Amino acid sequence: MKQDLYKYLIANAGNMTVEEIATCFLASVVIGAVIFISYRFSHSNTVYSAKFNVSLMMLTSVTTLIMSVIGNNVALSLGMVGALSIVRFRTAIKDPRDTVYIFWCVAAGVCCGIQDFTVVAIGSATIFLIMLLLGNVRNNEKYLIIIRGNQDSEEKANNLMVDTYRNKISLRVANVTHKDMELIYEISESTLRKAGKKNPGFDIRAGLMEIEGVDSVNLVCQNDEITR
Repeated sequence: MKQDLYKYLIANAGNMTVEEIATCFLASVVIGAVIFISYRFSHSNTVYSAKFNVSLMMLTSVTTLIMSVIGNNVALSLGMVGALSIVRFRTAIKDPRDTVYIFWCVAAGVCCGIQDFTVVAIGSATIFLIMLLLGNVRNNEKYLIIIRGNQDSEEKANNLMVDTYRNKISLRVANVTHKDMELIYEISESTLRKAGKKNPGFDIRAGLMEIEGVDSVNLVCQNDEITR
């Protein structure tokens, strides 16, 4: 039994020629460049990370390197799985699209490493077109409108918010002291945009500041991506 297993492992331990290795890495560089371009076009300036984009290209080549070393050697593949299983990545993924690009790089590297160029070409072209068409889709961001002033201005500020946005807003916080008040409303980006189209030139912040007793108005976007 042991001898049969040994013979099987030896028989399936083929080596790649220099030309084959060069072809694999050339293909990985080309696919990595496609991924680089796709990532650049699908991310806006506020969330684009040049270092992460370069890392994606390197990840494709590194995966190709691993697959080229493994080849069809079953014993080496098992050892490589055990070695890589101890690696732990702690980098937080702030944009869900980044996960897609990481898997794309790994899959492309695997295909290049096993010389399945047809699959990697068709698959990468398909993913590229999908990300090009849908990569710029944005969430309907949530905004917070924070109003601070004296207590007498609370009713007027609330009435202006309700008259402007109707039932499209949500009062999240209402803090009141003996003299001061603080109101925090949650509103979607689409609601802000629609209100701006109905009343061109109208700014809710300016309207609130015209109310006597309102000291400050802050508009805050609840979007973690901008912190990158």
